[in-house]
Amino acid sequence: MTSANDFGAPMSGGAGAPSDTAPRIGVVSDTHGYLDPSIPDFLAGVDLILHAGDMGDPAILDALSAVAPVTAVAGNLDDDSELPGEVEGEIAGVRFALGHKRKRLVKRLAGGGNKFDFVVFGHDHVPSVSWVDGTLWLNPGSASAPYEEDEGPTIAVVNRVPAGLAVRFIPLARRKPQPPLPTAKHGKGKIGRS
Repeated sequence: MTSANDFGAPMSGGAGAPSDTAPRIGVVSDTHGYLDPSIPDFLAGVDLILHAGDMGDPAILDALSAVAPVTAVAGNLDDDSELPGEVEGEIAGVRFALGHKRKRLVKRLAGGGNKFDFVVFGHDHVPSVSWVDGTLWLNPGSASAPYEEDEGPTIAVVNRVPAGLAVRFIPLARRKPQPPLPTAKHGKGKIGRS
């Protein structure tokens, strides 16, 4: 069962049914208005999809919600979005926090009594995973890799395994040509509730 608290989590239903034992969580970020057609296949069977912002088109969340329930936050390029800036939630006993920028999440979560199993962020377009004080920090990379200097596009899947959490990065094909992206310099201050 998925649930959200504190930060709030907008979720939409989907075909996937959350597991009570070992959840599989799809992690996507920085789609920038383009959802690679292979992503729904790669995420088939996950219990929850997290989108860490800069989706660029609300239809992307609709397409992902046909695969599994979706929890999403607004990125710095999602100017007209009603999504919150940060979210925390839980699925089958796995607690997570989700935001677009790592630096903002670090500030937001500092000193809080909340203990998370993993924290997801995007923005940098660089897939990365690290452990900080027993919490997995994950950037799935950009699912669209819109800039020439970006590494190839990627998404990630998080699984709970006997030893804890395991992350698998999934490379996607790079599309060409890619139009320039708009820029935004303001942060999102909204905090959602569901």
